[in-house]
Amino acid sequence: MADNKTLEIIVRALDSKRAEDIQVIGVGDLTILGDYFVIANGTSTTHTRTLADEVEYKLSEAGIEPIRREGRGNGSSWIVLDYGDVIVHVFYKEARDFYQLERMWADGEHMDVSAWLKKD
Repeated sequence: MADNKTLEIIVRALDSKRAEDIQVIGVGDLTILGDYFVIANGTSTTHTRTLADEVEYKLSEAGIEPIRREGRGNGSSWIVLDYGDVIVHVFYKEARDFYQLERMWADGEHMDVSAWLKKD
C-alpha cells in the first residue's frame, strides 16, 4: 500500500506547478488497479506535460520510478503515471471534464489534501 509520504510528494509537486483541482481517491477496495488515484488538470497541453514531468522529477528524487507512462506525446490531453499502488492522472481541463474519473470512482474514499497545498 502506498504511504502518505508518496501521496504528499505527488500533491505538492502538482501544487507547485499550479495544477487545478487536485483530488486523491482511495480505490483499493474497488479495484485491483491500485490503491489510490491522484487526479489533477492543467490549463493547456503544455501545462499538463509540465505537471506530469514535475511529479516524475520529485518522485525520482525520492527514489521512486514509474512502472509505466502513457500519453506523453505532443498535444496529449491525458497523461497517466503508474507507480503501482498510486496512479496519477494529469488531464487537460476539457479532457477531464469529458472523462469524469471522479464520477466513475465516486464510491472511493476522497482524501483531504488541503494540508499539502500552499496557502494563497
